[in-house]
Amino acid sequence: MKFITSFVLAGMAAVTALPAAAQFAKPEDAVKYRQSALFVMAQHFGRIGAMANGKVPYDAKAAVENAEIVAEMSKLPWAGFGPGTDKISQRAKPEIWTEPVKFKENQEKLVVETGKLLVAARSNNLETLKTAFTSTAAACKTCHDVYRKD
Repeated sequence: MKFITSFVLAGMAAVTALPAAAQFAKPEDAVKYRQSALFVMAQHFGRIGAMANGKVPYDAKAAVENAEIVAEMSKLPWAGFGPGTDKISQRAKPEIWTEPVKFKENQEKLVVETGKLLVAARSNNLETLKTAFTSTAAACKTCHDVYRKD
């Protein structure tokens, strides 16, 4: 029984450890993947922003639901910046590939900030959510300013 359990756990670990980049048949697929992940994240982040900026009424449940999606999606797009994607990207600046350490630091900062956003949303406190939203937006902006055209 221990052998079977160990075997199943090892198999699950191997499957989940496969890098997402290995799943892309061609660079175009990787670009579509990252753009899609960023689009979904932006849509849900915008819903939180509408609450934080008073454009729609604050809804604690909706804030948490959207923050959960934002936090999870913030982990996904980075695999889509793999080899060959620099040649077909229209909005990504070359610095993504020439400054990979700095780009990675910005990715990690966004993941941390979106985690804080989720904690803030779960606090059921609009002022806390506003503060976390502002910090997360700043992390997005920093990366866009340096690594995105337009």
